[in-house]
Amino acid sequence: MSSPSEEPAWRQRAVERSIKAAKVRAEQRVQRFLDAAQVIIDEKGTTDFTVQEVVDRSRQSLRSFYLHFDGKHELLLALFEDALNRTADQIRAAASGQKEPLDRLRVAVQLLFELCRPDPDARRPLFTDFAPQLLVSHPTEVKVAHTPVLAVFTELLADAEEASLLSPEVKPRRTAALIMQTVMFNAQSSGSPDDETANPLTADEIWDFCANGITNH
Repeated sequence: MSSPSEEPAWRQRAVERSIKAAKVRAEQRVQRFLDAAQVIIDEKGTTDFTVQEVVDRSRQSLRSFYLHFDGKHELLLALFEDALNRTADQIRAAASGQKEPLDRLRVAVQLLFELCRPDPDARRPLFTDFAPQLLVSHPTEVKVAHTPVLAVFTELLADAEEASLLSPEVKPRRTAALIMQTVMFNAQSSGSPDDETANPLTADEIWDFCANGITNH
């Protein structure tokens, strides 16, 4: 009994081409929703908007929106992940301007602190409004979203460890997570730099605290 013949190569190519085209169109539709939501956030300075507003701004259908997102939360999560990817790139670029491992780590800590600090003029509601809510409601998603930033801090700590600048008990990845949590929590809970009565923490203070916990004395 002969085995069934394989699918013709031309058919495989046609199917692959069709799938590729559909994937490109889906990515374009998703990006239009993301771009529309980001414009609305920038205009309002808040994540307080409706799905219908995003649909109208993107000039797509509500049906198309729900084909790609479960709801507003998933849309915001996608924007949050994109923002953290850009944050990781920004931190890595800033740190690379320093020659010494601890200087690179200092720049990373201070920049992350400033990026996460509440600032009405900066309009970063994904970090100041949405992120704290997400941490409570969806901690697993938060952990995944922060992976790019965690990778940067892990790399910087590994460089410092290789240069014998860290205490022996410091483990780069675990310590990177601790530093990130410390920096972001204190930044998000600190007052505005212009609020004298709040006496907010500074980036230098946060760095001194972290450095005292990880470096050789």
